[in-house]
Amino acid sequence: MKLSTILNSKKPTLSFEVFPPKQETNFAEVEAAVREIALLRPSFMSVTYGAGGSTNRATLAIAEELNRDLNVPTLAHLTCVGASKESLAGQIAAIRQAGIENVMALRGDLPSDLPIAKEYPHAADLVRELRQSGYDFCIGGACYPEIHPESADQKADIRYLKEKVDAGCDFLTTQMFFDNHLLYNFLYKIREAGIAVPVVAGIMPITNANQVRRAIKLSNATIPQRFRSLVDRFGENPAAMKQAGIAYATDQIIDLLANGVDHIHVYSMNKPDVAAAIRRNLSAILEV
Repeated sequence: MKLSTILNSKKPTLSFEVFPPKQETNFAEVEAAVREIALLRPSFMSVTYGAGGSTNRATLAIAEELNRDLNVPTLAHLTCVGASKESLAGQIAAIRQAGIENVMALRGDLPSDLPIAKEYPHAADLVRELRQSGYDFCIGGACYPEIHPESADQKADIRYLKEKVDAGCDFLTTQMFFDNHLLYNFLYKIREAGIAVPVVAGIMPITNANQVRRAIKLSNATIPQRFRSLVDRFGENPAAMKQAGIAYATDQIIDLLANGVDHIHVYSMNKPDVAAAIRRNLSAILEV
């Protein structure tokens, strides 16, 4: 099923992101976690793509299993930096041959040991390639409530985002954020700029103190004082920090749903217990 059908309905959605193993020897472990999360019956699941295409075969294998065997609408990530026209065409064809209708088009971060191919310097270039591929994909793109790290300012960032949407994005998914007011402000600005596609809010449950540093490094996300206090108080107690992190993420999601942000994508980190706890906390709310 195309995600545009799901996201353009009035029903709230809860979806989960999973990632493939970095090494083939860990495939069975990751596959088991993915299956557990799929049993929660999310609206859809996304499967990430390693830097420079390092996990492309595993990404496709997991996405195909979700879509074909587990009957979960599936979004396969695809990156373009470092790809040649020929290699990208082969990857696009493989995605479609696997029965995947939904693609998350990302520029991606290139590992330092790989050469840079110049055909696709930006995600918008990948979006155009997908649109011109002859396959009828539903295409997603990334957006940054707190500005892409390489953008000069938010106005420039939104101009580029508009270009990406005009190239053919059907929906957008946000980078992780921990202050909902930043998202509300961002949504107002992009709507003013004429970006009307559905926006899916990306939520990262922080369940241990070390994740805070990684989250800041990955996304440059602002960490509100309320959340810093939570980490200061519970960070040394793994069980308490996990419970508090799930509660904080749940509170974020409830506030988003109450304010009309109907589509939530949880970065599950392949943790079925965390995904299940959030789904359980929202069991009645998602039906309203």
